[in-house]
Amino acid sequence: MKILYFTATGNNLYLAKRIGNEYYSIPKLMKERQFEFEDEKIGIVFPVYFLGIPKIVEEFLNKAKLKSKYIFAVASYGGFSGAATRHLLEIGKRNGIEFSYINEILMVDNYLPMFDINKEMEKEPKKNIEENLQKIIWDIQFKREYINKHSIIRNSIRFLIKNLSKKSQFEKKFSIGDNCNSCKICEKVCPVDNIQVHNKPVFKDNCQQCLACINHCPQKAIRIKGEKSTARFINQNIRLREIIDANN
Repeated sequence: MKILYFTATGNNLYLAKRIGNEYYSIPKLMKERQFEFEDEKIGIVFPVYFLGIPKIVEEFLNKAKLKSKYIFAVASYGGFSGAATRHLLEIGKRNGIEFSYINEILMVDNYLPMFDINKEMEKEPKKNIEENLQKIIWDIQFKREYINKHSIIRNSIRFLIKNLSKKSQFEKKFSIGDNCNSCKICEKVCPVDNIQVHNKPVFKDNCQQCLACINHCPQKAIRIKGEKSTARFINQNIRLREIIDANN
């Protein structure tokens, strides 16, 4: 079984590692131009962004050639999964990828402009992450066929949110504090090489809004306009080195 994943703060790398022992980073695959995979089972693991599929995951699937009788997907979300399943099915239909199983798992939401990380961490025990993940692992182990479909209304909301996000010029919302020590961790964890550090980080115009840079900054020197708290989130089961290896 091969698992292809995208992670920013470690949630989805944790999922990939729990589901199987052969896993590959989508950002790294994109940079290495590796798009062809064959196995008994192939999985896509990713977070829900703007009620749909992250841009980098969609770009990868537009180029991917997946040969398997059982292709599955697991999407993590923090509050509302939106129309991620419907979006993924649209991408699959366009690219000849037929999914046997698509499911979602509720985890800690770490999108700083909308959520207070301290409050989100307090909710974590109630999300039953391990119990729900084990059910997904069993489903995949026994090749269960299941698609958690969403309504057309959800998809309409997704399109609205997507169009609004395109106009946001998100990279201009970052600010850098005087406590930045030019450690370049933000540059190393960015999945699309959108940050260059000279004396301080400089953001280009291809931000994926994953917020890996801000959550992994050891000095908490990177801030974002409208953030709900100064707390940051990194999945406790994942080391920084693993995030760097996945996205650098």
